[in-house]
Amino acid sequence: MIQDIYPSKLDNSFENCILSAQDYLLFFDNEGRILSRIENGCLSFNTGIENYEAIYLFSVDDKRYFLSVDKHSCISDEYEFRTIRELRDKCTGKELFIAFTAYHLWKWYTDNRYCGKCGKELTYDTTERALYCCECNNKIYPRINPAVIVGVTKCDSLLITRYKHGYAHNALVAGFTEIGETLEQTVEREVMEETGVKVKNIRYYKSQPWGMAQDILIGFFCDAYDDCEIHMDENELKYAQWVKREDIVLQPNNLSLTNEMMRVFKENKINTTQNETYKK
Repeated sequence: MIQDIYPSKLDNSFENCILSAQDYLLFFDNEGRILSRIENGCLSFNTGIENYEAIYLFSVDDKRYFLSVDKHSCISDEYEFRTIRELRDKCTGKELFIAFTAYHLWKWYTDNRYCGKCGKELTYDTTERALYCCECNNKIYPRINPAVIVGVTKCDSLLITRYKHGYAHNALVAGFTEIGETLEQTVEREVMEETGVKVKNIRYYKSQPWGMAQDILIGFFCDAYDDCEIHMDENELKYAQWVKREDIVLQPNNLSLTNEMMRVFKENKINTTQNETYKK
């Protein structure tokens, strides 16, 4: 998955530090496209730049990454602005994870320029990853949206979906957790809303950061009741069917939790008869 960058390691602890020529400086335009270069499928970013107003984001191994907050940028012909979705389709490796994670923070900084309590302009906190209002002392912390990915099984089949708009490849039922819900209740509700299928035996599989949508994705497998029928939400999906293990078509890359969950079921590496771990 996209966060599997071993032996490299992300260090997202906050530092109040200054950009140097050895650091990487990341530029985003107003549409959220990141300035980058792609060569033979490898992604790279600007380095060797000093004297820019920049916010420290994180480190990967011994390399530090900053976000430019200047209104201008030094762009050579070797670099161009690309969307995160473009990079997802063209690149692999730790640099793609860096781009996703940087986008998550860029989006948060961009969407929180003014205080939601008093309307005054926010400033960068110097002690932690936060934005601070000098007028009313309000603090804003990075937003992370919890969402579930659900592998619904029925005997030797998996419930495969495709979105009506956007991503064109096979997917699983997915959705955001609402206020007052547990993650397990989100699983039940989203499967019912999207496909009309009632589920049981909900069990946690794995999680994944997904900076493209500022999410933390939480994967679950569960079983459908034997007598259930699919009633697809046609406003959201264009496809929802039970697909036999051997007939599952995977996504074109191995970046997502969704694809890994489809793959482990296809390869019969997930136990679909575990004891029930959640009851209403």
